[in-house]
Amino acid sequence: MSDFTKAAPALSPDLQARSGIGSIGGAPSTSAPATTFSAEPNQASAPEASTERASRFVRACLRQPVDRTPVWFLRQAGRYMAEYQAVRKHHSLLEICKQPALAAEVTITAAEKLGVDAAIIFADLLLPFECMGLPFEFLAGEGPVVHAPVRSREAVDALRTDRAAELGYVAEAIEKVAAHFQHRTHDDTTDALGIIGFIGAPFTLASYMIEGHGSRQYIHTKTMMYRDPAAWQLLLEKLVVVLVQYARQQVDAGADVLQIFDSWAGALSPADYREFVLPITTTLVREVQRMGVPVIYFGVDTATILPAMRETGADVLGLDWRISLAKAWHELDYRCAVQGNLDPITLFADPALIDRRVAAILAEADNRPGHIFNLGHGIVPGTPVEHVQHVVHTVRRLSQRPQA
Repeated sequence: MSDFTKAAPALSPDLQARSGIGSIGGAPSTSAPATTFSAEPNQASAPEASTERASRFVRACLRQPVDRTPVWFLRQAGRYMAEYQAVRKHHSLLEICKQPALAAEVTITAAEKLGVDAAIIFADLLLPFECMGLPFEFLAGEGPVVHAPVRSREAVDALRTDRAAELGYVAEAIEKVAAHFQHRTHDDTTDALGIIGFIGAPFTLASYMIEGHGSRQYIHTKTMMYRDPAAWQLLLEKLVVVLVQYARQQVDAGADVLQIFDSWAGALSPADYREFVLPITTTLVREVQRMGVPVIYFGVDTATILPAMRETGADVLGLDWRISLAKAWHELDYRCAVQGNLDPITLFADPALIDRRVAAILAEADNRPGHIFNLGHGIVPGTPVEHVQHVVHTVRRLSQRPQA
């Protein structure tokens, strides 16, 4: 049996008992019915229930035929958009995240203005930190900062796992977005809009907790991994306990796809990823899939670890622009869907060049079921909105095909 087809490891019994997370391959989770995964070798996928909305986006996540390639963008609601800037004049980023009406407003506005196939809820990766007893703040020019980094077993022990309900404001925002789009369809078809919830991956969130801010070397993170593996494992387990509860809230609220952001996984060697990150990430992916939704797993600069990332069983892998989509998909044996992978800075080019780059990516996908067009990272401030809209129209125009 390959490593990929083995059951994901269970969490420690104490954390399982407190979280309701079942042992994968053993007793079912009490927070969701047990799910039968695809019998196809080397690929676990989201269950049949995921197709209830039957959106183009969800079908592509499950590698089912679609009439055209679905498209959405990382950070599609952000500072490049005037409507978002107007909201930010009166509210901080965290205020927007914590006020469901505001989070829903910026989510809906971006999706409708761009004409994309999916709306991703406006939130921040680090929101679970507060309910775990680890405050953070955003500092101008620095991004998120944790003033009391978690760098000892004692600090890990102090983290809470029983307050995930405090994140309910994100679920409330998703409910508002789902209600808004419930009876609305795209301009080009009668297709429903996909609704994406998201969480951070254990490694990336642990790195923020340990480093206290962005990093290039990840010295403190890797030191804990190497020198105190028990504390490292406990930290990841505690994160997964909270993340599974958080994901459940989002799915119950109406998210029909869940994206896991492992933004910093590219800092790891393939060996370190496999030893210290792959097992717990697989547990998280499988637990979310048990909720009945496909999982997108995305990282940056991850070309060297893509085969290992596939072993999590995620339905979709996000690709950045540093690797050819055709090459990456081939290396993945076409056993999962792929998302990507236009360089975000291409959006500053003239429309003719944008068209060529979009056409090249679509050609690499070759109409194979399971491609979702996106950027290789988030839209950056200053990006012309009309160029983002142009990409949407170009993808629609170039990827139309008969429904199989």
